[in-house]
Amino acid sequence: MFFNSLSPSVKSIFFPLEICNRQDRLLLFPKPATPSQKLLSTGVSPIACAKLPGNFKTKRHFVLVHGACHGAWCWYKVSAQLKSAGHNVTALDMAASGVHAKQVHELHSFEDYFEPLMEFMESLPPEERVVLVGHSMSGICISVAMERFPEKISASVFAAAVMPGPDLSFKAIAEKSSQRSVPYMDTQFVFGNGPDNPPTALVLGPNYMASRFYRLSPPEDLTLATLLLRPFPIYSSLETEKAVIATKEKYGSVRRIYVVCDEENDPNQTWMIENNPVDEVMVISDSDHMAMFSKPQELCSCLLDIGDRYL
Repeated sequence: MFFNSLSPSVKSIFFPLEICNRQDRLLLFPKPATPSQKLLSTGVSPIACAKLPGNFKTKRHFVLVHGACHGAWCWYKVSAQLKSAGHNVTALDMAASGVHAKQVHELHSFEDYFEPLMEFMESLPPEERVVLVGHSMSGICISVAMERFPEKISASVFAAAVMPGPDLSFKAIAEKSSQRSVPYMDTQFVFGNGPDNPPTALVLGPNYMASRFYRLSPPEDLTLATLLLRPFPIYSSLETEKAVIATKEKYGSVRRIYVVCDEENDPNQTWMIENNPVDEVMVISDSDHMAMFSKPQELCSCLLDIGDRYL
């Protein structure tokens, strides 16, 4: 996830975490918990999230939203498994992503970027409710959808994602994230407003992705990403803040689950969950940031479990 301040400097941060403690959360520790996990999970019974649940009585509709620079294509493994389990799946391209027709320079605000999700949610029949899944930076997108269409969402899943809320603004998350400097390596920046102004978009570099997000993913999936990535628009935290409104009455009425990829080890996710508590935290063992590639069956298992329990 990437945040641009009003200064020419840009900070790039993604959000993995450890865990926090609440009795109504479900904490999954498929391998022995670390001391911090044991401390944070006091009083909560751990279960494993490894095998695909077998019998699901009701058909679900899963809506999958990709992170920065990626597209609907990144869900190909998880989407196939969800469909083979008998569920409906919609993997969306945000604007100027994947095969979406717009180019990044045509997007003038974050609202332009996530417009495809809003249009899709608007098109759903009044009686239909979906399981909304957002990965990484798309936590912002699904947060806006929760605020605008709470009655159409049975549960929202934040998969290693940025997670603003009624009491945790996007601006606060961006400021917290900017405290942690991350080298950009071979990431390329686009200066649509000229070299003397902040960058307007970026494309993740192959070496950056390999070292930061695809460390445990199959090399062929990293190769696929290098062929399909498109520029991701960068807006200031103040500009993004205007697009992200989350109230307790609407956003707060949707059940939220956070999925942690345990090999990321970024404390910012712990901080987000502590300041914007969720209903459950699920941990996928031995997963990098791209759980849909490094642990697709386990991620699918978590989603099927969520779909089964959140009616």
